[in-house]
Amino acid sequence: MDFNDKVVLITGGSRGLGRAMSRGFAEAGAKVIVASRKLEACESLVNEIRAAGGEAVAIAAHTGDIESLDHLVEASYQAFGRVDILVNNAGINVAMGALSDLTPAQYDKMYEVNQRGPWYLASRLAPKMAEHGGGCVINMLSVAGVKPPAYMGFYAATKAAMQAMTKVMAQEWAPMGIRVNALAPGTYHSDLTDGAIAAIPGFEEGALSQQLIKRIAEPEEILNPIFYLASESFTTGITLVADGGMTTL
Repeated sequence: MDFNDKVVLITGGSRGLGRAMSRGFAEAGAKVIVASRKLEACESLVNEIRAAGGEAVAIAAHTGDIESLDHLVEASYQAFGRVDILVNNAGINVAMGALSDLTPAQYDKMYEVNQRGPWYLASRLAPKMAEHGGGCVINMLSVAGVKPPAYMGFYAATKAAMQAMTKVMAQEWAPMGIRVNALAPGTYHSDLTDGAIAAIPGFEEGALSQQLIKRIAEPEEILNPIFYLASESFTTGITLVADGGMTTL
């Protein structure tokens, strides 16, 4: 894929799938804005990208904080003058357990980061994208939002909400030349997945038992589906599932 002259903003861009996407877009010629809560992690990755001949900037941003997202938009335009592709990748899962055991505070935190923040950032960028001819928004979901499992109710609910929001965004912003799609990954090696494998006996076996492809994907395997959604010019409003066949079972 060739993303020369495109500016890509990736939230949660310094770790896991976000890191793979930041490196991948840079290698494909894009100017990359790496955003996450920890500036040092963003700067470390940006230095790697620059050392490899790519172009990138680091911006600290907390997806759950509205003022932080306003700063992210302003700083992104100061850096490159435009954003062509937004990848709403940042997300958390801090409340696993039975619904009756979870708290309103846990719900609020999950909602702020996984649903409110991505809506707010995209909705503030969309009019700016329209001013320079349009753009593309990709909302990172999860198979949990498509096939909700027990004991992950809050996470599944926030991701399902973003699936609905994706369809609304696509309808409202198509006249502005903006395509909006969602990507729902399954089990990919990341800090979250690898940490769960290390901490929870049977987690890996349980995940693989639900998949047709009996392995956990490497982070770089997210590039093919994300590049498709970022470049395909006649697709909008869909959720592309990349889960090793989990949702077919």
